Amino acid sequence: MKVGVVGASGYVGSEILRLAGGHPDMEIVAATGESNAGVSVASHVPALAALYPTTRYLAGTELDRVDLDVAFVALPHGKSQDVVPGLLARGVTVVDLGADFRLRDASDYPTWYHEEHRAADLLASAVYGLVERHRDELRGASLIAVPGCFPTATALALGPFVDAGVLEEGTLLVSALTGASGAGRATSDRLHYSRLAANAEAYGLVSHRHTAEMQQELRRDVLFTPHLVPVSRGMLVTAFASVSTLSSDDALDLLRATYRDDPFVVVVDEPPTLKDPLGSNLCFVSARVDPRTGTLIAMSSIDNLVKGAAGQAIQAWNVSRGVDETRGLARAGVTP
Repeated sequence: MKVGVVGASGYVGSEILRLAGGHPDMEIVAATGESNAGVSVASHVPALAALYPTTRYLAGTELDRVDLDVAFVALPHGKSQDVVPGLLARGVTVVDLGADFRLRDASDYPTWYHEEHRAADLLASAVYGLVERHRDELRGASLIAVPGCFPTATALALGPFVDAGVLEEGTLLVSALTGASGAGRATSDRLHYSRLAANAEAYGLVSHRHTAEMQQELRRDVLFTPHLVPVSRGMLVTAFASVSTLSSDDALDLLRATYRDDPFVVVVDEPPTLKDPLGSNLCFVSARVDPRTGTLIAMSSIDNLVKGAAGQAIQAWNVSRGVDETRGLARAGVTP
């Protein structure tokens, strides 16, 4: 199928290009990059040189003259709203990796993203692309809103317990570690090597944008605190909730039952590590219950650029087309 990647010069867009090279159904016919228009993919991302030796980034306006079946849109928040309506009008399936179509209520965008939504009429038709929780809704979808990396890892860790009704009332507490690639390719003071190396930093306190997405998916209030750590990619979530009768064995059994037929979720007895899923579309999950405090500890780890972005996008697109969701996606991480 003829595939366009909008915003292909960023980390997520580059990851789409990398994964597309191993997908039997994907032919990349256009890759846009506004600040890199005319530059070769091979020179901008040498790791992709063997896959795309002659491909050059296009300006966004050039996309109008390219025949497409599907567009993977990897633009900063607020930019997809200007591109997606036109693509849909052309009959192109859209897989949006930004936040523009994740939230169902348009009034949430001014609160969390500080601007009005300019294509609110499309929100009702967008399908949230967390396959393990929305597989049936994704079949035949023409607009897929790929979840954020933090909500993906959090929902896969806590979702089974929320759905089973085993949690006590109260706010869910979520703490997460993430690699620097989650901030995108643009530089900033906190991403400079001299500050990032051998350091750790909490950010987005109380107001991180992904909180709204977690609350929408889990239907509970969430207090979320992410931490930037000095690794290039990877994400580790530790979440806490109150329980009364659940044991650690019960919690692990519930996870195993929930994900028994999900090819990309691995339930492990011991706490997952940051490196376990790197390079793959896997999510590792585990859980413990502390009977002393009546607290569930739910844990997960993903590669923020694969299961947290590009890999999940392709997985959701596979499902929307009715093909094997593992098609073109790795089920083994890179080690060591």
